[in-house]
Amino acid sequence: MNATTQSRPRNQILVSDADHDRLSGLARTFLERTPEMAEDLLAEMDRARIAAESAMPADVVRMGTTVTLHDGERSVQRVTLVYPAEADIAEKRISVLTPLGTALIGVRAGRTVSWRSRDGRVLSATIHAVEQSPSRRAP
Repeated sequence: MNATTQSRPRNQILVSDADHDRLSGLARTFLERTPEMAEDLLAEMDRARIAAESAMPADVVRMGTTVTLHDGERSVQRVTLVYPAEADIAEKRISVLTPLGTALIGVRAGRTVSWRSRDGRVLSATIHAVEQSPSRRAP
């Protein structure tokens, strides 16, 4: 069992068909470079319920969304979930191939996610808000 699924409840996640296809391909591409993270992402894609892009609720974390997280110490953090090439920790853009990024994909606002840090600690945070990128907002 991988680190993400060990520390995160096995509730179903919801992923758009476009994100599912692209993320599954991305994970397969990274299997040789970062096998643990790629396997975690593939496991998440395997358990995802897939929906048409137009049927995705606005409160579900998708690629390009900005997420407001509250951790157990009441600190607030805003991060945007991106593909690895767009990641920039200084700009709070986190890759979907990080433990937190993989834990966030497909989860609704109000849920708590858990992930294992690179040093083995289990961390968790509650998703307070999900803001869709301008290209994903309804007209």
